[in-house]
Amino acid sequence: MARNRRKAWVRERECVACGCCEKICPRSAIRVVMGIQAEVDLQRCVGCGKCERECPATAIVMKEAEA
Repeated sequence: MARNRRKAWVRERECVACGCCEKICPRSAIRVVMGIQAEVDLQRCVGCGKCERECPATAIVMKEAEA
């Protein structure tokens, strides 16, 4: 069975730096940098999708990570 390789990605133009994703992430893989926009640590991201569902600006999308 293939392992889930999805990761969170921030669409920079849509991000409003509200911090909702940062608060909901169970692995602390997302942080809002300098109050400007969210940034994802792909090494910590487990692809659960909670941030994508929580984002009010739909700025986070789950995509297949490169191998």
